[in-house]
Amino acid sequence: MTGPRYTPLAASLPASVPFVGPETQERARGRAFTARLGANENGFGPSPRAIEAMRAAAAETWMYGDPENHDLRSALAAHHGCGIENVVVGEGIDGLLGYLVRLTVGPGDPVVTSDGAYPTFNFHVAGFGGVLHKVPYAGDHEDPWALVVQAAGCGAKLLYISNPDNPMGSHLSGARIAQMVEAVPDGCLMLLDEAYIDLAPAGTAAQIDPADPRVIRLRTFSKGYGMAGARVGYAIGAPELISAFNKIRNHFGMSRISQAGALAALADQNWLAHIRTEVAAARETLARIARTNGLTPLPSATNFLAIDCGADGTFARRVLGHLVDAGIFVRMPFVAPHDRCIRVSCGPEAEMLAFAEALPHALAAARA
Repeated sequence: MTGPRYTPLAASLPASVPFVGPETQERARGRAFTARLGANENGFGPSPRAIEAMRAAAAETWMYGDPENHDLRSALAAHHGCGIENVVVGEGIDGLLGYLVRLTVGPGDPVVTSDGAYPTFNFHVAGFGGVLHKVPYAGDHEDPWALVVQAAGCGAKLLYISNPDNPMGSHLSGARIAQMVEAVPDGCLMLLDEAYIDLAPAGTAAQIDPADPRVIRLRTFSKGYGMAGARVGYAIGAPELISAFNKIRNHFGMSRISQAGALAALADQNWLAHIRTEVAAARETLARIARTNGLTPLPSATNFLAIDCGADGTFARRVLGHLVDAGIFVRMPFVAPHDRCIRVSCGPEAEMLAFAEALPHALAAARA
């Protein structure tokens, strides 16, 4: 009797998880975290209208969700001033990234990203046999010009950049991103991950023609709208590319509950404005906590703060470990020199206070 016969590519890949979730850590610790501040979730929660819409839709879960996502796509198109043919909805940005890689990347195809940028994209590329070409950040920002030069030099099929950036929280102006689009080499598609754009300063969103075939913009209801558990992402792009998703996407991947919640959340822009205020206040609180403890908070256009621990990655990992031991779930960047930082999500006041209480003890233990 034999087991499954994996493809050579699948057999060569490690069975690993890009992020160790808080639930996994809680099971290992045998107790729950006091503060959940590591996954860039919006701890302030979704619009009450979205919660009510999802509650109502729960009674309809015997039905599949609309495979066309028609109502949500129509609302998103109206919100962004484009046509429904410019919008595709999927299982979070992660799911859409997977579809994009599947559509465009085969074994050996070159793909460009930044060293230390969002790692889930890299897992998709590896899963379809693509070859990653990485460029370093310019300080704490991704380097648009270096990414374009690398893409031209290796003949990249895809070029990935996030704005605002994860994991550093930095951002580039929309004008700079628009210049980058103009420089994208022929035959390359730019993936612009705008997961945090709803929380960014004015002028961060680039003015891009939705029909421009050189770029696709990826957005989510996970961050500003506080619906990470619902897994609703969407992309805006040229009609031909958007239509191509129908070749390979999971047409029943979006539940009725998620569709209803996202539709109600989009309609409640007052709640999104409220969230922006809450996040901005929490960022200031985190920055104050960092400075009180002699650390340096980095500028952030997101719902998290990268905090420079003032040494190297080894020291920052010790700080993180002691925070976790104290019941504070946080994460940190993977790649030097950014791994000198810990990354802390904005959250309600009680969680900010728990972090403030635990940090000085974590630093003392790390230094000892």
